[in-house]
Amino acid sequence: MALLIDDSCINCDMCEPECPNQAISMGDEIYEIDPERCTECVGHYDKPTCVSVCPIDCIDNDPEQVESQDELLVKYAKLTGRL
Repeated sequence: MALLIDDSCINCDMCEPECPNQAISMGDEIYEIDPERCTECVGHYDKPTCVSVCPIDCIDNDPEQVESQDELLVKYAKLTGRL
């Protein structure tokens, strides 16, 4: 499941540099997470680093991007060329 930054984001710039997949970028008003690149840090870390550094807890699971652990591992392998 990809993650989603909700509209309470304060644009603190903490999450973007922490993402190992470059899935986070500035949107029109707040930071956004590209679901095609988000692996919830599977393959990189034990838990999502963006969630860990967010000072206001505005990063949640995206209910429209449900993926299993295996699907996230496949996405990680594709993104990193480790197929």
